[in-house]
Amino acid sequence: MADLGLLDPRTIRALAAELDLRPSKQRGQNFVIDPNTVRRIVALAGVQPDDVVLEVGPGLGSLTLGLLETGARVIAVEIEDSLATRLARTVSERMPEAAERLTVVNGDALRVTDLDPMPTRVVANLPYNVSVPVILHLLATFDSITTGLVMVQLEVADRLVAPPGSKVYGTPSAKLAWYASSARVGTVPPTVFWPVPNVDSGLVSFTRREPPADVDRQRTFEVIDAAFGQRRKMLRSALSGLFGSSAAAVEVLEAAGVDPQARGETLSVAQFAAIVDHLPEVTA
Repeated sequence: MADLGLLDPRTIRALAAELDLRPSKQRGQNFVIDPNTVRRIVALAGVQPDDVVLEVGPGLGSLTLGLLETGARVIAVEIEDSLATRLARTVSERMPEAAERLTVVNGDALRVTDLDPMPTRVVANLPYNVSVPVILHLLATFDSITTGLVMVQLEVADRLVAPPGSKVYGTPSAKLAWYASSARVGTVPPTVFWPVPNVDSGLVSFTRREPPADVDRQRTFEVIDAAFGQRRKMLRSALSGLFGSSAAAVEVLEAAGVDPQARGETLSVAQFAAIVDHLPEVTA
């Protein structure tokens, strides 16, 4: 069987018609119909033949085929039964020599905890409504993931990579920074998708690094959640509920070298970790 290559707009619409698929806004289903965009994403991700790439939400297979072109192994996690079933057939039909390098997991990426082989990279076009939880779940669950590149709604991309003190710095920025360094490495126009979304998309690249301190991650994330739960509140007030009182919060903050009158939006993840490091044993 000949290698038919990547999906074009006509093939994507034909596949959707075959499956009686009406793209769901609720699930953020916007399929990439431009092969050049697919190859650009794969190139920016730096995928190598010896990689095991985890793709979330492969849909009709546009990006899956682009990833398989590199010689890498791909584990595609797809929640829709019909799409998961069709994906393996699509690869067998269009890129038969790559079929044995594809594993399709029919399930929810937020519940995936065990994969074989273990993934080394994440490359995915993520639905905007679950993009942040999926990224954080995968980094927490699979230590083997060292790098990734995800396409998300542009606003989400900017939030993920925002530095402390910027207007869009918040919970996603601080939590991603626990696991990895990140950067926005490109934008993608709406015209390369079907159906066409109302917003641009952003490409976020990340590289895993050591946590900022040897403290409990979950406790650090609780402090981050509390700090950003009431934006523009001083930390002594924002953390008073978590630590028992404003006075207790002040004591911990000062011990950690953090100004109690500072706001969460100005703190790095290392400073949040320092706060946890100075919690009394009974609290931590």
